[in-house]
Amino acid sequence: MVRYRPLRVLWALALVVILWAATGLAIDAARSSPSPNPTTTAADAPARPSQPARGGANEAALSSAQPATPDASGAPAGVPVGTTAAIRPGSVNATSMNVTAEYSATVRLSFGTRAFRVYEAIVVTNTSGRAIDRLELNTIAARLGGMRITEASVDGAPVHPTVTDQTIHFPLGGILDPGATTIVRLTYRATLRSTTSGSTWLFTRANGILEAHRWLPWISRPTPFDRPNHGDPFVTGVSPRVRVTIVSDRVLRYATTGNQVGGSGLTKTFEARNVRDFAFTAAPDYRLRSTTVGGVTIHVWSRPGFPAATVLAAARTALAKESALLGPYPYSTYDVAQTAGGFGMESPGLTWIPTGAGSLSYLVAHETAHQWFYGIVGNDQARQPFDDEAAADFVARYALGLRRASRCSPARLDLTIYQYSAACYYERIYIQGGNLLDDTRKAMGSTRFWAAIRDYLATNRFKIATTKTLLETLDAHTPLDLGATRFRTRFPSIY
Repeated sequence: MVRYRPLRVLWALALVVILWAATGLAIDAARSSPSPNPTTTAADAPARPSQPARGGANEAALSSAQPATPDASGAPAGVPVGTTAAIRPGSVNATSMNVTAEYSATVRLSFGTRAFRVYEAIVVTNTSGRAIDRLELNTIAARLGGMRITEASVDGAPVHPTVTDQTIHFPLGGILDPGATTIVRLTYRATLRSTTSGSTWLFTRANGILEAHRWLPWISRPTPFDRPNHGDPFVTGVSPRVRVTIVSDRVLRYATTGNQVGGSGLTKTFEARNVRDFAFTAAPDYRLRSTTVGGVTIHVWSRPGFPAATVLAAARTALAKESALLGPYPYSTYDVAQTAGGFGMESPGLTWIPTGAGSLSYLVAHETAHQWFYGIVGNDQARQPFDDEAAADFVARYALGLRRASRCSPARLDLTIYQYSAACYYERIYIQGGNLLDDTRKAMGSTRFWAAIRDYLATNRFKIATTKTLLETLDAHTPLDLGATRFRTRFPSIY
């Protein structure tokens, strides 16, 4: 037994040497390898928003669709390559709005310097029924923010967009067939304005408030931004899901489309479903007032001195009365935010009320009605403004008993926003258009009229409708020939 002891000692010594060598190699490797989580501050690198959850074959593609995160120098990092080869070689010279798109974005902003950087990823499924080889993305940052695109790719392959007016012409680098899905990435830098004159209030930081409308490049069609009035030069389809992470240089309180789902301090994440755009406002000293109506929580965000109690009461009244007429409001929350100036403005689940605005009950009611007309049922707001503006103004004035006569002579209601003067755009589209709808209600009878309106909203829910669709829906709910007796002279392009 004793004779085996030296062999055991030798084996033990060998084992110690092996363990010591392995430990040394591991330590050396750890010291020489970069950390998988390099230390950065919130101002250096934005959080990466998670992607829309979709099952099946698209799951892997979606997991790689997060916007590129900049490195410590601020330059965008490399873009992960998509897991599917959706784009095939060739061209068809075609685009379409009839695609399904889910948007994910990180915004890095400086309240102090007005710097505004966007890292966007769009998961696009071609549901148009035909092959396409480009997308048209609209953003007012191109017109108001001096936008500079710094990176663009499709499934990880670089592409070279061009910009005309507010439209980014985004080549796919090949053909996207019907049913195929691709991941589009875009990063840009812009600067917020510092005034509220003209249209600058849509993308500005002024009077202690930051506001960003139509900042997120969204699939659309080329639409001129300049117009002679305050009409909305936009047309957008609904996205089933939008997720936005905002990283700021100081702690801000936000009023946004959708709801906050994560983050705190300098980094906050928001998510919205079934929306046509994602707008937000922010201020360091926003105060919050809340109430509920029929299960919907109403938030009013304002700075000291703003008539928040009056606005909250107006929003409560508008939401209650308009829901009774039109059907349920589509979201769980409704936010109303004080803005730096400009006009009242609608976004899905969010209304902007400018500092110093008058007629607050009417203004809040009009913008609230847009949650149905433009929000639930979309339209080409630039080319067919009657659909949302006349309908929203009629509903607001009917709910509040504020009908009045137009201050401009009667005119056509089927023109684009580019064809109405600043003096008479509101008087003709809002007032004359709203009065036409009210007169139609009286002729049809309220029961049939409101049934037709609810039918229009249900049939076209989260779609894009036309003026013709609205008028024909009204006509179908009455034995009267509304086309011949009421609509023909005001809508000659249709009748």
